[in-house]
Amino acid sequence: MENYIGRLLDNRYEILEVIGTGGMAVVYKARCHRLNRFVAIKILKDEFSQDAEFRRRFHAESQAVAMLSHPNIVSVYDVSHSDNVDYIVMELIDGISLKQYMEQKGTLNWREALHFSTQIAKALEHAHSRGIIHRDIKPHNIMILKDGSVKVADFGIARVSSAQSTLTREALGSVHYISPEQAKGGKIDYRSDLYSLGVVMYEMLTGRPPYDGETPVSVAIQHINAKAVRPRDWNPQIPIGLEQITMHAMTANLDERYESATEMLHDLDEFRKNPSITFDFSEIPTASRPMERSTARTAAERAVRSKSEQQRRSTPEPRKKNHSNSVALIAGIICIAVALFAIGYFLYSFFFADLFSVTEDVQVPNFVNEYAESINSRDYPDFIIHIDEWVNDEMVEKGRVISQNPSANRIVKVGSTIELTVSLGPSTDTMRDLINYTVDNAMTILDNLGLNLQISIDYESSDVVQEKSVIRTIPSKDEQLSYGQKVTLVVSSGPEVRPVSVPQLLTMEISKAMETLDRLNLKYNVTRVDSDEPKDTVIYQSISQGEPVKEGTTIDLEVSNGPADDETPEENEADNPEDPDLPALPQSHVVKIPVPTEGDVIEITIRVDGELDQTLPPLDLETVVNNEIPITLEGQGIHLVDIYVDDILWYSMIFNFDTGEVVE
Repeated sequence: MENYIGRLLDNRYEILEVIGTGGMAVVYKARCHRLNRFVAIKILKDEFSQDAEFRRRFHAESQAVAMLSHPNIVSVYDVSHSDNVDYIVMELIDGISLKQYMEQKGTLNWREALHFSTQIAKALEHAHSRGIIHRDIKPHNIMILKDGSVKVADFGIARVSSAQSTLTREALGSVHYISPEQAKGGKIDYRSDLYSLGVVMYEMLTGRPPYDGETPVSVAIQHINAKAVRPRDWNPQIPIGLEQITMHAMTANLDERYESATEMLHDLDEFRKNPSITFDFSEIPTASRPMERSTARTAAERAVRSKSEQQRRSTPEPRKKNHSNSVALIAGIICIAVALFAIGYFLYSFFFADLFSVTEDVQVPNFVNEYAESINSRDYPDFIIHIDEWVNDEMVEKGRVISQNPSANRIVKVGSTIELTVSLGPSTDTMRDLINYTVDNAMTILDNLGLNLQISIDYESSDVVQEKSVIRTIPSKDEQLSYGQKVTLVVSSGPEVRPVSVPQLLTMEISKAMETLDRLNLKYNVTRVDSDEPKDTVIYQSISQGEPVKEGTTIDLEVSNGPADDETPEENEADNPEDPDLPALPQSHVVKIPVPTEGDVIEITIRVDGELDQTLPPLDLETVVNNEIPITLEGQGIHLVDIYVDDILWYSMIFNFDTGEVVE
């Protein structure tokens, strides 16, 4: 993958070096030449780039992360495809991973662990609110910045929650931190991330993960079946309340775990305000536990009784033998009769009860468009009414029933269940931070919200924001969005073209006039004319002083050749253009030549046809405008003009002194 180093993606991102490697992609440090900043670029590995499944997962990651905007989550700037390369442009983090931090410090004090855990939980709360499960929370994917803040990175196996799938292969790569349901390859939800966060907290507080083993499989089995040693057994300095939060997040039973990151954040905040607090999680259902213990005791008792029975059988009891056999026979007959009765009752209940049932048929009432909270089950004793799901619906008011199953007026048996689907009302969300995003990427992010937003674009000049990038949004970041709402993206049209006031150039020396116009980004045409005004002074400008014009406007200038000297009759005759045998007068022209861009002071020498023509005074490059300077050339005919800088040939041209034009 190092073959990408030095490449320029989209004529913008220059790949500089490898900074990280993951299971399916490599992360590079790159420079954005458009905004002149360093970024991180994640590129799919070559061996996977031709695999449709891997490319699908890679783009799924892009879409998932683009939906997130939070100070504790690594930002995504751009998602693109260039030269058969799929890549994501991300925020470049100046810091180290939590894993590296723990390797340096060992066990963290509980205050530091609380600080990091709270920020990770905030990141998960935001991701979960957007329907994203991280699925790979571990110290390697948590970045610690120099200011102590945390950013959660690498959503490499994240998925939108509605697209559930097992990820056994990836889970084994992070086996010390996976939840029991991940280890079993079962269905997961947001609580799986909270389990992994609990494991990370355990490791921060104790300096070791809760489970370890020689193989990934052995560790995964411990997540499913084992009970972790309590953190205070390793480190008695841990407050009881923080230990309780950690172990509650790590509860193996999904239903006994924290319900949400918000709930876990609440307990972390309560502990922060009062470190001596303890929590009572006893209200969580644990009906299965006494049953398991009772079963265990019964089994043990049976084993003891069996052993005693064997001992008794091994002891001779000749006189009571016949009586014991009779009792055993009667008991066996009774057990067989009970078993046959139980089997018969089961078969009757399962297969034949409905045939002989006299259950009354009833008609299903219509609940559609009723408020769910106004439906009282006591008013419908013939049915079991159950709300099956809540869904967003743009056309139905929140709380009203959208549909029911079975439908209204159907004939069903008394005691049938009616499942209701209830409206959550129109979908809502909050405006993302889209500033500096390209207009195309900004619209993609808004489309992914699924709110059918009415997006309009207004253009505005900006000297700060790159052309075709977002300056601001209406509504602004974090404001509420509702279905079908109008959203305006204010997009940069580039720097404003400001009017320039034309300066007074008359009587100004031509070199000074040209320098002034260059500084104002104005163009010019220079024509030399005979005049009694001093030589090389401007005697005419096509646009008057003070006139407002756009940058790049061309101004015509006329420059004086200077007053004519007193001439003798012979000279007057020599000036007679009607005599073809007389030589023409030399012509003077101002020409702009390029000069070097580096250095401080240079000396320029001009040679015409190899002969020294003139040497200019030393030139300070800091005074040069647009890397060009004006020089005056005098002569007639076409000649080779060489420009030397510090005695080194810098520039050559074939110059027509009669017309003032460069031939080549």
